[in-house]
Amino acid sequence: MSQMRLAYENLRDLILTLELAPGERLSERWLETRFEGSRTPIRAALVRLETEGLIQREGRGYIVAPIQLGEIEHVFAFRETVEIGAARLACESATPADIDVIDEMLDSCRSDTPREEWHRVGNEFHVELARLSGNPFFARSLDDIMTRLSRARWLEIWNEAARDRAWGEHRRILELMRARKPDRAAAAISAHIRGSCDRLLTSVSENRRGLRARGFSVVN
Repeated sequence: MSQMRLAYENLRDLILTLELAPGERLSERWLETRFEGSRTPIRAALVRLETEGLIQREGRGYIVAPIQLGEIEHVFAFRETVEIGAARLACESATPADIDVIDEMLDSCRSDTPREEWHRVGNEFHVELARLSGNPFFARSLDDIMTRLSRARWLEIWNEAARDRAWGEHRRILELMRARKPDRAAAAISAHIRGSCDRLLTSVSENRRGLRARGFSVVN
């Protein structure tokens, strides 16, 4: 694996799991030492992460992008439009075997499964649904969307009830797609996304003081 790729993947993982706090400054010298890379591949990794919205320039350096509540709302609105369109197409083109694969993804998460795995599968569920549309642009859009929402989703209140609600809604969407009911599948995915947005924004807004105490930058 190239130095750039290694630095990019490791730094991306640190950002998405909040080990590097939103708003935290990034020193090129620290990154070169941490990932044992030279300046050129480190800078290339930073540029790629900037295009993904995970870091941003500040002065002559970089910081981890703050959590922006306004951006979250915009991303969810875009996500709803994309997923509704993808769900309608998937109802027409997806085979039962295609849907079975996603069902098995959900089954892979059990009560003792680490939260990290629930988080990953929850993201992939939506990307794979978009892939069933047969249009690669839907899948690419959803992959980018879920990446941009990933950090904020880590801040959402997480408990057994929230987990079971999300998985129940996922399964309901799959049932409607399997039954080839595009209108109802679109309505179900719309309700799921809007509910997720409301819960996430409420969770982050109510916990802003605690997040700031942890060094997390959360802005409107």
